Amino acid sequence: MLRKIRVLVGKPGLDGHDRGAKVVAAALRDAGMEVIYTGLHQTPDQIVEAAVQEDVDVVALSVLSGAHMTLFPEIFGRMRERGIGDKLLTGVGIIPNDDMKALLEQGVGRLFGPGTNTQDIVAYIREWYAERHGADALPPLPPPPPRPEPVVGSQEIAHHAPRSAAKAPARVAAKPARRARPAAKKSAPKRAAKPKRAAKKKPAAKKKRAAKALAKSAPRRKAASARATSAKRGAKKKSARPARRGRR
Repeated sequence: MLRKIRVLVGKPGLDGHDRGAKVVAAALRDAGMEVIYTGLHQTPDQIVEAAVQEDVDVVALSVLSGAHMTLFPEIFGRMRERGIGDKLLTGVGIIPNDDMKALLEQGVGRLFGPGTNTQDIVAYIREWYAERHGADALPPLPPPPPRPEPVVGSQEIAHHAPRSAAKAPARVAAKPARRARPAAKKSAPKRAAKPKRAAKKKPAAKKKRAAKALAKSAPRRKAASARATSAKRGAKKKSARPARRGRR
């Protein structure tokens, strides 16, 4: 009986971003593989110990912290110490091409950078498994999930409907004839608005007369005020003089 390919997905180091690891794990699971996800902040010893206990075929790491040149060689060395150096060690992450070549020379499998199609990772693991265990031991890919049936009356049904006039019913029904609208009543013509009367302006002659009257009365008012002030001063002087004593 064919058994499924077992893959361990690990996140070593202090990298806390595991969205990409979960996407890859989901793609491997949909391809018919058994996936074991270790979670965040795992040490190399914890990852290798989990790989030994789960008896996996592939160890896939997700490294986004830039420590790939330290973590991959360390984990690969621990795998050889525990007797599972023949297992595939692969991974994804932000890894330059030169570093990928250097790690490949050290015995690490193929690595994938950002933006890689998950189907390429699935194909690489299946090719490695077939080379190691033989093409007969490779389990077949599961059938793709069925597409949901379109709802009757949706746009997809209308788009794929047959265009033959004999088979397909008429798409557009004949529109009923429009009723003639009654003629609008003629409204009485509006009366023109009366122009506003301009405000009457006072003649300039009245202004001139008022100005002359003020000019004539000005010296009279000054003379009257002068007389009033002189009378007040005289009254003050009289009150200030001491009373004369009579002769003895």
